[in-house]
Amino acid sequence: MENQASNTDPGNVNAEKMNMGKINIEKTNIKKRRPFTFFGGKGGTGKTTCATAYAAWLAHEGCKTLLVSTDPAHSLSDALGVALSDKILPVCENLWGIEIDAELEAKRYVGEIQDKMLSIVSPVIVDEIKRQMEIAYMSPGAEEAAIFDKFVELMEELGNPWEAIVFDTAPTGHTLRLLSLPEILGTWIESLIRKRRKSLDLFKMAGRFEEDLMKRAMEDPVIDSLTRRQKKFEKSRQYLTDSESSTFFFVLNAEKMPILETARAVEMLEKYGIPIGGVIVNRVIPPEAGEFFEERLIAQEEYLQDIERRFGDRKIVRLPLLRSDVRGMEQVNAVAERIGEIDA
Repeated sequence: MENQASNTDPGNVNAEKMNMGKINIEKTNIKKRRPFTFFGGKGGTGKTTCATAYAAWLAHEGCKTLLVSTDPAHSLSDALGVALSDKILPVCENLWGIEIDAELEAKRYVGEIQDKMLSIVSPVIVDEIKRQMEIAYMSPGAEEAAIFDKFVELMEELGNPWEAIVFDTAPTGHTLRLLSLPEILGTWIESLIRKRRKSLDLFKMAGRFEEDLMKRAMEDPVIDSLTRRQKKFEKSRQYLTDSESSTFFFVLNAEKMPILETARAVEMLEKYGIPIGGVIVNRVIPPEAGEFFEERLIAQEEYLQDIERRFGDRKIVRLPLLRSDVRGMEQVNAVAERIGEIDA
């Protein structure tokens, strides 16, 4: 990963010039600061706001934090008021950001596979390999696999220099596919390795009579590549399923559809052993909202009770409905004052 000192050195960032604002709250002792925190949920519930506010909270606590968007429809730049890109850029003191470009990562991902394939196959089938790689680039799941590779690459950068990484993920369905990749592709790669080893056994048998075949069987780049990939998936799975390393927070509104979708998503992540930190109920209408919201308040109270019934064994944080959209660090920090509760 490109990681230029000019971009990542906190000393290069002048927070006052960038008009970042400050969190008006005393420093607290965070009980459980896990290195990886994920924010997900139904589209439009406020995932980006919550992820951005939590990253800002950590940064103001003195924790070097990287904020990552894996959502193809990025909105981190809008929330922060800072133009981000597919390269890591400084936001303010102790805070960096990156918006992963799914299309770019897919091209890079397929290109790397093609280069490896072309280095080990017969020149006779080069054109066919290139054609297959073009098809692979357009295939469903190519972008998810590419994003996941970048995702793991960033996780492996922990400590260089960030102490925590906060992920603003895509809407629920996309994120569930992404996080299930270690389980699904890990099994697939194991099968490929077994089949390749069987082929190598045949090469070795033939190699007793041909020295070149024996050499190819003993130094097989396909096995090496598959094994490295298998280890990467195993490592990512360890990160994702370790409750001391990772936690996932669902952001939802006090409405029927987000509640049902969150319940299904919680069940899916539990199936894959991914720890869930809790839920954040965003845009809660305050009781003093007035007559116009009277019916909405009644319905909201029923939904809030439903949320307590479904997710009451986990941490639940409520964030109030704000007067305006969250744009820029001053507003982000206003939310950050409240969202720090998830670490209490």
